Amino acid sequence: MKKTLGAVALLSATAFVLAGCSTGGNAGSTDSAGAEIRVWLVGTDTPQDARDYLKKTFEDENPGSTLVIEEQQWTGLVDKLTTSLSSNDSPDIVEMGNTQAPAFTSSGALISLEDIKKELGGSDLLPGFVEAGSWDGKMYAAPYYSGARVVFYNTKMYDQAGVTVPTTLDQYVSNGTTLATALPGVSGVYFPGKDWYNALPFIWENGGEIAVKDGDKWDAQLSSDKSVKGLEQVQTLMTKASLAPKDGDEANGWVPFRTEQAATYSAPSWAYWSIVADEDKQPTAVADTTGYFALPGMKEGSTAQVFAGGSNVGISAKSKNQDLAKKALEIMLSDDYQTILAKAGLVPALTSLGDQVAAATPELAKVIAAAAANAKLTPASPNWADVEAKGIMQDLFVNIANGGDVKSLAADADKQIESILNG
Repeated sequence: MKKTLGAVALLSATAFVLAGCSTGGNAGSTDSAGAEIRVWLVGTDTPQDARDYLKKTFEDENPGSTLVIEEQQWTGLVDKLTTSLSSNDSPDIVEMGNTQAPAFTSSGALISLEDIKKELGGSDLLPGFVEAGSWDGKMYAAPYYSGARVVFYNTKMYDQAGVTVPTTLDQYVSNGTTLATALPGVSGVYFPGKDWYNALPFIWENGGEIAVKDGDKWDAQLSSDKSVKGLEQVQTLMTKASLAPKDGDEANGWVPFRTEQAATYSAPSWAYWSIVADEDKQPTAVADTTGYFALPGMKEGSTAQVFAGGSNVGISAKSKNQDLAKKALEIMLSDDYQTILAKAGLVPALTSLGDQVAAATPELAKVIAAAAANAKLTPASPNWADVEAKGIMQDLFVNIANGGDVKSLAADADKQIESILNG
C-alpha cells in the first residue's frame, strides 16, 4: 500500500488463472498507429504535473497514439485488478500497492519487464520494491514511488509539556503519555486502532517479525516474546496516549494534527503538505509550529525500521499494445517524470534522485532520507494480499487498542496468517 493502502478484496493468487496470458514479452502485442494506451493510477498521489507530462511526452513521441489516465481508488483495488487484468478489456498499465504486487507478479497477470529493466533504471531502482515486484527471478512490476514515514510534532505543545524530541523508541512512548496527560483533550500520539502500518516498527525494533519463511512454510511470529514487547508498546500508545478512534484508520490523520488535537503524528513524508496547508492552499494553524524527526530505534540515536509504503507499476499480460505500453512505462521511470514525483514529496523509484524529494528545509530532507534508508516491507508472499483483505492486522490492533490481551490476540492472528500464507 500504499502506503496506506486501504482495504483490499480477497484474492487467492493460485486461483488467479489468466487463460492465454503472455508473461514473457510482447506476444500479446498488436501495436498499431492510432492505438490508445490506458493507464490506471490509484488515488491522487500522482500530481497533475506528472500526469500531464506523461500524456504529452508519450503522444509527442508516438504520433497518432493517445494515452488516457484512469484514476482508481485504493479501496477494493485488488478485486478490481483481478477482474480487469483477466478481461479482454484490460488496462495496459496498472499501479498497485507494493504489498499487493506479489499477488499479481506470481499469477501471470503481468508481463516480464526483464527486457527493459535497464531502460527503467536497472540497479538504480529501489531494491525493496524490485523485490516486491519480482517473481521467480524476474521483475514484473517496477517500483513507482515510495513514501518514507516520518514523525511530525507540534513544537509548541512539546514545549508546554516539557518533552524533547525522543532519541529512543521507549522515550517516544513515554513522551506520548506525558503529552496526553499534560494536554487534556489532545492525543500525545495520534494512533487509530486500524493503523497497523505505524505499529510494525515496534515489532521490528524489538526483534520480532510478522512472519518468516521456514523452508517451504511461513512461520507467523506476532506472538513471539520479542514481537509481544513491541505490541505492548503499541497498546500503551493506543490506550494511554491517543484519543483517536479505536476502530478508526489512518486516513486523513493530518486533520487532527493540523487542528491541534494531536501533538505527534507519524505518516508518509508527503503528508507534510497537507499538514501545513489546507485544501485551499492556505497556511494552517500549525504551519509554523510543525517539526519532524525520524522514528527512533531501541538504541540511543538509531533510526527505527519503518513500513515502506508506496507503489509498483506493471503492464497487463492482456494488453493489446505491449510495445507502446513499455514506451509509456519508460517515461514513467524516466529522470524527468520521477523528478516531478520527488518535487511533490514522493520518494522516487530511482535512488539517485532521492535528494530531489521536496522538503521545507534541508533538515526535513535528511529526515526523509534517513527513514527511507531503513524502511522495510511486509512478507513477500503472493498470498499476503489475502491477509490484508481479511483485515487480520487491522482487527488485531483494534482489539489491542480496546485493551485486549496482547499475547492471546497475537497468537490468534498468527494462526490466521499461517493458514493464509501456507494455504
